[in-house]
Amino acid sequence: MSTTTTPPPRTARTQLPSREDLPPAYPRVGVGAPTAEERFVRIGSWAAGFALAWILTQRVLPLGGLPWLIVAGFVCGLLVTAVTTAMTGSRVDVADRLMASIITGGAVVVLLALATTITFTFLEGWRPLVHLNFYYDDMAGVGPRDPLNKGGIGHAILGSLIELGIAIAITLPLGVGTAVFMVEIGGRFARLVRTIVEAMTALPSIVAGLFIYVTIIVGLGIPPSGLAASLAISVMMLPIIARAADVVLRVVPGGLREASLALGASRWKTVWHVVLPTARPGLATALILGVARGVGETSPVLLTSGAASFYVWNPSDGVMNSLPLYIFFAVRSGEPLLIVRGFGAASVLLAVVLILFVTARLLARPRSNRSRSLRRTRVRPDHKSVETP
Repeated sequence: MSTTTTPPPRTARTQLPSREDLPPAYPRVGVGAPTAEERFVRIGSWAAGFALAWILTQRVLPLGGLPWLIVAGFVCGLLVTAVTTAMTGSRVDVADRLMASIITGGAVVVLLALATTITFTFLEGWRPLVHLNFYYDDMAGVGPRDPLNKGGIGHAILGSLIELGIAIAITLPLGVGTAVFMVEIGGRFARLVRTIVEAMTALPSIVAGLFIYVTIIVGLGIPPSGLAASLAISVMMLPIIARAADVVLRVVPGGLREASLALGASRWKTVWHVVLPTARPGLATALILGVARGVGETSPVLLTSGAASFYVWNPSDGVMNSLPLYIFFAVRSGEPLLIVRGFGAASVLLAVVLILFVTARLLARPRSNRSRSLRRTRVRPDHKSVETP
């Protein structure tokens, strides 16, 4: 006699609320974010600090002027912030609030210095920027008092491009090779090389210029030229590229190396076909940072190249001008129009460096989820997954 079991009755599916039935979404407040009362206390503390500083500097003490007001306002703001925080918080809260205020003030000072430098340069040098000849013409036959529609910085731009091109051709393989040696080979000598690279990062530019001047120009008898300037620039770029590439190669997961070695690849093939392609965006960032460091160097080029007022296409044939040298000699000339040309060239140089740094930041950003090749899956109520693009 067989017994049959009846299946349990089906329960009704839970009806999920629709999007229209859900309450409106409000932005979440982050963990540790100040409340409205705390924001009011912070703003009021700094307002009271600057009001107290105004009374002290403008009415009590003979310290008139905006600089004294800003310095005294910052100090008084810190004192008032410490007092108001101590009323409701502990000693840790007071220290945290003071350090946050000091760090924020330092960041504001740096941003103001950068903004004023860029603004002043562009305000002083905007007049030659509106003339197209300023970008492709040279200064051959142009006097210091000629109008701005004559002459330009084309020869300086060409010289900078040639010198940077030679410096990149020298520095890129050396810098990446040094980083590969420090990360992949290791050992005592690698630690010594890393110490030297870190020390060269803070090397003064005038020392690099003197090194190339003594060894190449004085020692080997090679005359000042764009090639010697390229060697000096490469000395400045090498530690930047090697240090940045070292950091990038360290980030590559070790599992990729182990998987390649487990499949039978040699260490050289693992580095060439696995490690370097994985770190390619970071290596590009390292190169751009090195170029941004070398493009604005003046003292090494001044000692090793010299300045020319015409186009020079051969880097080993005599002196070659560049943008930093053009700016240096133009601003020191004492002629108003030539000084304006120098500020115009400085504006172009600032724009080039800004573009390089923005490019480096964009290359250093991680890939977005849209660029990944992995596809997300959508689960149906019947537990079947369907791939969605």
